Amino acid sequence: MLRVAVPNKGALSETASGMLREAGYRQSRDRRELVLVDPENEVEFFFLRPRDIAVYVGQGILDAGITGRDLFLDAEVDAEEVLQLGFGRSTFRLAAPAGRYSSVNDLEGLRIATSFETLLGDHLAERGVSASIVRLDGAVESSIQLGVADAIADVVETGNTLRAAGMDTFGEPILASEAIVIANPRSGNKAAIDVMLRRLQGVLVAKQYVMLDYDVHVDQLEAAIALTPGLESPTISALNDPAWAAVRAMVKQSETNTVMDELYAVGARAILVTRIHACRI
Repeated sequence: MLRVAVPNKGALSETASGMLREAGYRQSRDRRELVLVDPENEVEFFFLRPRDIAVYVGQGILDAGITGRDLFLDAEVDAEEVLQLGFGRSTFRLAAPAGRYSSVNDLEGLRIATSFETLLGDHLAERGVSASIVRLDGAVESSIQLGVADAIADVVETGNTLRAAGMDTFGEPILASEAIVIANPRSGNKAAIDVMLRRLQGVLVAKQYVMLDYDVHVDQLEAAIALTPGLESPTISALNDPAWAAVRAMVKQSETNTVMDELYAVGARAILVTRIHACRI
């Protein structure tokens, strides 16, 4: 049975479970539930702290898991990133009281508080900066005011928390992070992992595309399908009136209204949009 870790709390938890549910897997509705068996899909889900997931997968205790790229890389485990999930985006950045520093080089000989010791250490080493790393668990924003550190390195989503503390980011981003699927390269369940990845990829594609149907006169058919080429090729069906054809194609959701306007302009009619709940590409 495939053993998969899912975040039990935090920004990644609800969206990760929602994606798995859309992909056809059973998911827990009780936050206190730590283990959930999905016998139909032969998967056992473990709801764990996001920071611990990489450790369990890296040690081979679990086959795969959903976590943040920042947590995965900071753990330095023997696992691999196998799919980007497109949510939970953030950046790992340096921050300090506004205007105090402008680059990482300004931190030579100073103290930097962080919950991501490995990521920060690698960043400093790559730039030849020698600084003391103060390892803290949880929020690090108050460490400067308390005299523990001169600057911090933390995950930033909106920056509102930093600004509320009188701080701002500086220097280049250390890492761009998002939710990812990681897998143990030595897992004996690679076929089941591949099935899960295809399902999740199908959910991702379904969120990005819609199905567009329309009728068009055969004289304008080439102009219309140039606007809706689909992924490989659109589906074209004959109608009862031989002068008209029906066309079906996948279109990027973000471009839907523009494409509809352009289709109408070339003579397409009965233009319909349908949401895609799942797919395999």
